[in-house]
Amino acid sequence: MDGIVENRKDRGAEKNMIWNAQIWKNKHIKSAKQGLTTFLLLLPAIFVCLPIILLVTGSVMGNGELKQYLSPIFTEGMEYISWKLVPDYPTFENYGKLLFMTPQFFVLFWNSMKLVGCILIGQLAVGVPAAWAFAVYKVRGSRTLFVLYVVLMLLPFQVTMLSSYLVLNRLGLLNTHQAVILPAVFSTFPVFLSYGGFRCIPMQLFEAARIDGAGEGTIFLKIGLPLGKSGLLSAMVLGFLEYWNMMEQPMAFLEDKALWPLSLYLPEITWVQAGYAFGASMITLIPAVFVFVWGQDYLEQGIIYSGLKE
Repeated sequence: MDGIVENRKDRGAEKNMIWNAQIWKNKHIKSAKQGLTTFLLLLPAIFVCLPIILLVTGSVMGNGELKQYLSPIFTEGMEYISWKLVPDYPTFENYGKLLFMTPQFFVLFWNSMKLVGCILIGQLAVGVPAAWAFAVYKVRGSRTLFVLYVVLMLLPFQVTMLSSYLVLNRLGLLNTHQAVILPAVFSTFPVFLSYGGFRCIPMQLFEAARIDGAGEGTIFLKIGLPLGKSGLLSAMVLGFLEYWNMMEQPMAFLEDKALWPLSLYLPEITWVQAGYAFGASMITLIPAVFVFVWGQDYLEQGIIYSGLKE
């Protein structure tokens, strides 16, 4: 009897050992999978962030150090390019020269702020009511017109550049900021994103408001805008990122360099002023990064709304 009990205990201990070994094996396999997944996700993230790191590093390098590293590019030499993530002698001379000795930079900076601000305000005034009308009011031909809007959204600027140029020339708006602002105000992209946000609002809520005696303007201001703000804000975030970096429209419609936005100022900097260019690029990047970080949640929600089917 004692032998049977002992045999059972040995078998139980053996089963426990096998079970613990299996648990240990599964845990290590799971840890290895998680480590591999983390590595595969971090690797492209490093490649994406590497240009930003190099930009930050270059902006605090001295001219002599930059010339040493960048000379093979511009002198058509056969040497390999070298770069240091930490400069030997960090300096903020480039930022000082840019911020305190270059008034032209501030002129173009405020040109960019003016253009982007006027475009976004105009899109709110024009695109949001249009999106509301498409989403709430069903009339004959509204669906066809909205599909036409989506098709126009897919057209690149190069397709409509000539017709826009001829219209602006006839109106006498070429070489003015209005030549850049007006075509962008009537862009179809904010209509598309705002439409998705408004479509997510239950129609029964509008019917209940109408039964209670609310007018269409009240419904739009008190119900539509607060509940559809995610789509609106996502359109504003994407619009800011697009128009802050626009280059084709100012190059096509503006001749006077004093009217240029900041995005056209950077290519004018030669390689001799590489540190100056790095600093200008960093300052140009700051507003875009700030807006993206601030509106990231709204941007994700707007993308979700744009993918919803009716």
